[in-house]
Amino acid sequence: MRGSGRINRHAERGVGSVGRLSGVGPRSGAGPVGGGDHARDERGRILLVDPAYKPDWDLPGGMAEAGESPAAAARREIKEELGLHLEVGQLLVVDWVPAHGPWDDSLMFVFDGGTVTGDQARALQVVDEELAELRLAEPAEACRLLRSYMWKRVRSALDVLRGQPATYREYGRRMTKGPGHEITDPPIPGS
Repeated sequence: MRGSGRINRHAERGVGSVGRLSGVGPRSGAGPVGGGDHARDERGRILLVDPAYKPDWDLPGGMAEAGESPAAAARREIKEELGLHLEVGQLLVVDWVPAHGPWDDSLMFVFDGGTVTGDQARALQVVDEELAELRLAEPAEACRLLRSYMWKRVRSALDVLRGQPATYREYGRRMTKGPGHEITDPPIPGS
């Protein structure tokens, strides 16, 4: 029973949980995670949603619930908000978003939502009060509707769909190696 004696000695020293072991702090790091789908129609227009609870357009998706993966969150949110059953495909972008407004920092995973067929596009409708509107937008229109960090995320997803590797971003900005490991990105069209 040597093992139980060791556990008791740890407990006696006030080290009864991993969070109190020397050198091991409480769980920390990135906050919540969310999943979104980069879906488009047969003409290449991007499916966007206008959440009623914030002033910005977004990709369909949302925050993961406890124990839910980002891909499952994307699938669930799209079904709940749009009544649409989309396959969650390959990972396109992971974007860390700093805390802002009432939201903690988060990791946002964007997956390939595939192509919405003509019949699906005609049947699209908002089925959840969390959304005010939806639309299929040409990339130039999406650039105007989305905040710059969100447009950079969407533009990265478009690049991956054209053959570039999946990418990690921080608040929409590309991480590159170089002196000091700068965060760089090409300019946004029209800015």
